[in-house]
Formats: sequence, structure tokens, C-alpha cells
Amino acid sequence: MFNSNKKGMGKTNDADSFARNHIAKGTSISGDIETNGDIRIDGVLVGTLKSTGKVVVGSTGSIDGDIICQNSNVSGKVKGKITVKELLALQASASINGDIITGKLSIEPGAAFTGSCSMGAVIKEISIDSNNRKEMQA
Repeated sequence: MFNSNKKGMGKTNDADSFARNHIAKGTSISGDIETNGDIRIDGVLVGTLKSTGKVVVGSTGSIDGDIICQNSNVSGKVKGKITVKELLALQASASINGDIITGKLSIEPGAAFTGSCSMGAVIKEISIDSNNRKEMQA
């Protein structure tokens, strides 16, 4: 009886790690954010954003700092280094000022990008628990 409850609790905790977070338009945050779930930024973030899930920067969203994540979709403004393990999609309204490291890159016509791009050759290991990231050559 207790074993089944513990398994159920474990499943609940796993589901919590994939929670969705939202920073709404009109909200400003100064500081670093680390999450195991997905996050959408429609407000302003000044600091580093680390996620083991997907990061979405809405058309009204702005990040002044680095982004480290699994997947990302950017429609707003980012000033900083973007490291995406899988797919980075830049929408037509996106404005990026910084370097990009990603597995795959999709850019819609109209998106603005100033910086360098390294695609496919370098894989970043995303680790929320440690401050040091390891770099592996593919």
C-alpha cells in the first residue's frame, strides 16, 4: 500500500519538473532564473536564463543576458549568448545581439541577428544543479 503511494508521489514530482512558467508583459526581473520546466518571457529579464526545457521569448519579451536551454523560440529581443542543445527558431520579429550555439537553427525572413553562429558541431550539456557546464565535441 505504501509502495504504490510512493510511486505515485514520484510521478507527481516528475510532472512538476516539466511545469510551465510565464513572465508576463509589464513584469521586470533582475537576476538569474533556473528551471527544469518550460518558460515563456513576455516581460523583461536582466540575467541568465537556464532551462532543461523550452524557452519562448514572446514579441514583447526582452532578455539582457545569456540563455541556456534544450529548445527555444524567439520573437522578441535578446542581448547575450544563446546556447540551445536542439532547435533555435527565430521568428520574423526577433532581434538577436550576441553569439548563437545550437544544434539546428531556423530563421524567418525579417529576423535581425548580429553575432556569430556555431551550429551542429558543439553540444552543450545542460545542468541546472552545477554552475559549470561541460563542453563536448560531437
